[in-house]
Amino acid sequence: MSSSRTFEDKQPQRRASSGFEFMKGVGQVTGGTLLSITMLASSIVAGGLVGLAISFRNLPDVRQLRNFFPSETTYIYDVKGKLLTSIHGEANREVVPLDRISPNLKRAVLASEDSHFYDHHGINPVGVGRAIVVNAAAGGVKEGGSTVTMQLVKNLFLSHKRAFTRKLAEAVLAIRLEQILNKDQIFEMYLNQVYWGHNNYGVQTAARSYFNKSAEYLTLGESAMMAGLIQAPEEFSPFVSMKLAKQKEKEVLGRMLELNWISQSEYDDALKQEIKLGRIKSFQGSALPYVTNTVAQELAKKFGRETLLKGGMRVQTTVDADFQMMAEETVSKWHKSLLDQGLSKNQMALVAIDPRTHFIKALVGGIDPKTSEFNRATQSQRQPGSSFKPFVYYTAFATGKYTADSTVVDAPVSYRDGNGWYSPRNYDATFRGEMSIRTAISQSRNIPVIKIGKAVGMNRVIETCRTLGIMSPMEPVSSLPLGAIGVTPLEMASAYATFANYGWQSPPTVIARVTDSSGNVLLDNTPKPQLVLDPWASAAIIDVMRSVISEGTGKGAAIGRPAAGKTGTTSSEKDIWFVGTVPQLTTAVWVGRDDNRQLADHATGGVMVAPIWKDFMEKALKNVPVENFKPPSQFSRPKSQ
Repeated sequence: MSSSRTFEDKQPQRRASSGFEFMKGVGQVTGGTLLSITMLASSIVAGGLVGLAISFRNLPDVRQLRNFFPSETTYIYDVKGKLLTSIHGEANREVVPLDRISPNLKRAVLASEDSHFYDHHGINPVGVGRAIVVNAAAGGVKEGGSTVTMQLVKNLFLSHKRAFTRKLAEAVLAIRLEQILNKDQIFEMYLNQVYWGHNNYGVQTAARSYFNKSAEYLTLGESAMMAGLIQAPEEFSPFVSMKLAKQKEKEVLGRMLELNWISQSEYDDALKQEIKLGRIKSFQGSALPYVTNTVAQELAKKFGRETLLKGGMRVQTTVDADFQMMAEETVSKWHKSLLDQGLSKNQMALVAIDPRTHFIKALVGGIDPKTSEFNRATQSQRQPGSSFKPFVYYTAFATGKYTADSTVVDAPVSYRDGNGWYSPRNYDATFRGEMSIRTAISQSRNIPVIKIGKAVGMNRVIETCRTLGIMSPMEPVSSLPLGAIGVTPLEMASAYATFANYGWQSPPTVIARVTDSSGNVLLDNTPKPQLVLDPWASAAIIDVMRSVISEGTGKGAAIGRPAAGKTGTTSSEKDIWFVGTVPQLTTAVWVGRDDNRQLADHATGGVMVAPIWKDFMEKALKNVPVENFKPPSQFSRPKSQ
């Protein structure tokens, strides 16, 4: 038995108080007449309900409530348990068990709504008799005489239109319900089902909204005020009128005193208690919309939108709120800096992933989620330019035929593709003759990477991309090695993270764990990495990308510790990138315009994006120990294919 029975020891005193106390002053009816009417009404109700139960065969089957789960709000938290947002449909509800609801509130609700709840069997003949008298005197339906059980079945099964037939249906269903559920089960369901105003359904969300605390810790004064809301929650809401709310609080406390459920001193103290209001929380915006919107999309895809809105899931993300805020502030800062450099209307995206787990640590989809929640990190496919080249060189290394020291000639070349002749050129329009792959990638030369792509086969390059999770349409054309496809920053960060983890990969995710409201695990994204790439070739591509930062186009990304990365600049300077990694964190940064127009003449990833990456990584790695990459020599080189 839960604490809801803490008032049961006072039942004899309550029963000594005659049913007439409920009916004083009703119309012009005298005490004797009222007693006669009440007894008659009680006899009619008691004698007729068996027949009504048989005749109401088309009523809902209350047995389904044995397995009833009310719609419940989904809550999304950061990795440390900080609430980021709540997602719900019409009903904002968090279900709590009866023993985690304050005894003060349970007594206050029963005093206000149904003081004989633990005595009757679904209907209260005294209450019904009183309602008949009041309605007869008023010439219409003015009072319902509803018990808690009747209110519950009305809320779950019936319309709220006042009518005699509906009251009969309520009575029949209430009797049926009391035959299949015990009192505590009914009361718990009622408290979690009832509407408390401002889109708060159930005691827990209401307590958090009105008083910023769990329903378990409500004081007597707060409990009486909440109980007073049930009949007209928006009208008596303390957010609307504290004066009316205090008036209802006093009425409920008076009823509790009348029933001897509280003492005079408790009554007096409760009225003196200071009421500290919370704030209306339903339909609030998210603290981190880029993160929580991505979570919502992933949940809807996995469980369906109905479950997302009504399933009461508890979602732990992989993101630390403070870390994410730092990433968003970095993006905002550099957006303004790039504006000063002449990159008008620039947008930006940043994705940071732990390569050891593929957990997303930061996800910034634009310069300001308040003006645009479109997530460029996950939804915008842009050309990666030269940041695509590592996929080509990895493919070459994986054949066993090439190493970082293998040479290729940077010289004019033309290829015949389906649409005619294609004559690629380097960004600086020069050719530098024979060079190593290390030099070719560090200087971001175009001709060498196309030649290597041709040599190993463009279809093999596409296979590498698919393995890395890049699913955009690709054709095995000569321009493919220059990044003539669409990718998202998330795809790029995830791909580089697989290189940094020496070929071991888990699906990238922003969700660590999902449970239902009872704590049952629905989704556990504990990393289960699979080896999808050749470890030696992965270490080799990381090794040559270190040269990009130490001596190549990515010098602006140097952070004073071992790091590997690649710049990216597309033709006409529409998209500029830097994607880089240390052993513990991989980050992709993209800058472009939503209208896909040129950013500015000579806008390059090395000059304008590498410093953004550097700034972010220095902050992100402030308290992270320096770690070296494993050299290719620690792995077995694949046999030549």
